[in-house]
Amino acid sequence: MAINAGMLAYSATLHSPTKNEPGHLVAGLSHWEFGRFELYRVNPPLTRMIAALPVIWVGYEDDWSGFYDSPGARPVFGMGADFIRANGERSIRLFTLARWACIPISLLGCWFVYCFADELYGSPSGLIAAILWCFSPNILAHAELITPDIAATTFNIGATYYFWRWLKMPTWPNAGLAGLMLGLAELSKSSWVILFGLWPLLWLFWLLTEPGSAATNDKSRLSLSTQLWRQIPQFTSILLLALYLLNLGYGFEGSFTKLGRFQFVSTALTGMDKPGEVGNRFKEGWLASVPVPLPANYVRGIDVQKKDFENYATPNYLRGEWKEDGGWWYYYLYALVVKGALGTWVMLGMAIVMASLGVGGRHNWRDEILLVTPALTLLILVSSQTEINAHLRYVLPVIGIFLVFCSRAALGLTMRSVPCRIKVQILPLLLGSVLWTVVTTTWNYPHQLAYFNELVCGTESEYKHLLGSNLDWGQGNRMRMALEMHLTSLGV
Repeated sequence: MAINAGMLAYSATLHSPTKNEPGHLVAGLSHWEFGRFELYRVNPPLTRMIAALPVIWVGYEDDWSGFYDSPGARPVFGMGADFIRANGERSIRLFTLARWACIPISLLGCWFVYCFADELYGSPSGLIAAILWCFSPNILAHAELITPDIAATTFNIGATYYFWRWLKMPTWPNAGLAGLMLGLAELSKSSWVILFGLWPLLWLFWLLTEPGSAATNDKSRLSLSTQLWRQIPQFTSILLLALYLLNLGYGFEGSFTKLGRFQFVSTALTGMDKPGEVGNRFKEGWLASVPVPLPANYVRGIDVQKKDFENYATPNYLRGEWKEDGGWWYYYLYALVVKGALGTWVMLGMAIVMASLGVGGRHNWRDEILLVTPALTLLILVSSQTEINAHLRYVLPVIGIFLVFCSRAALGLTMRSVPCRIKVQILPLLLGSVLWTVVTTTWNYPHQLAYFNELVCGTESEYKHLLGSNLDWGQGNRMRMALEMHLTSLGV
């Protein structure tokens, strides 16, 4: 973990900001300074508020002249440029400090995958999961940034882990930890609003598949009913605690605003024919008077993001092909394949084979469904929104969860039921896969954002496959950025 922290600290120092980071930092500063959350409302404020703390501590020059607000407004990118202009070459140091402040989020994610894999599959699996996390090129790429994707990955793993522990042992302390992690997941990225609907279904699934509870006699039904009623207070508390933390993170700004008072811009919420037209399809009905138990800018952010998914002004690119309208349903699957370390893919294949053969016991299937369902749901949801095909980072939490599942491959070495001759065959393949991941990631370090695996010839022809935040995202050497700033100040 210390090696991982050092790698992140160095690459955070080396690289200039990506296209989105100036906007995130400015938004985080505005949250602390004004207690308002209009800026960058398409994402919750947790990561950028953490990033802003050291910048506030050392001091900075502000320029809020570019601020304006209206339905669907996104002035934050221009304000990010104003921030760099106001602080000049010193802004490089400020971005570095902001990035360093976010490194503990990734270290916490490493701890979660270790604990989850250790409890699911044993200590060797926990160690392997932690190594895969530390040397995953995509985790490394985004853990050095002040964007919200690594926090969304970390706190989803934490939330899933503590929810699973509560399901196995429904006590009030476990319920409190599950609610805390769910709240942090909601504050990391609005995509996880789906967990408020998904967790009740997973809870019912867990109760219905409890060994013995599926029997069709009256006694088992009574047992299931008893479990249900005993757990309702705790499960309700989990959801309420998460909602409270989400609203607290926004300072309760606009919480419980009546639905009819919002001005939306997505066709899904306006009922209009074209995205971008202002309206509210609920303002005339009975729902107009219903208070929404969410921060107002959280709701508006989901609306703005949905509008982008309906009509995105930028063309999509995949494998040398541009599309002005729409994209590819398989875009994120393709990106995961070509940007994932092949050693990790081999381990995933081993884990799937062992699961299908029942290595590790059949009892694990419920645990693994709980493990992968949130990530798979996110992948399906994002893949269905083909208007935007530009960012593998939208499905980064899928990578985090599947690193835990990949560690299942180590069960072939630890289970007594596996013959020794099979273990002798598994050991070199397992160790080779881990080493392959470590070596290829280290070979491309510190330019892990542009990592592509050997299936597409490494990083020599990456532009033929994916662009944008999958390649460089405007990220370059900080010295080049300093030189450009200096030349600009001289009027060159």
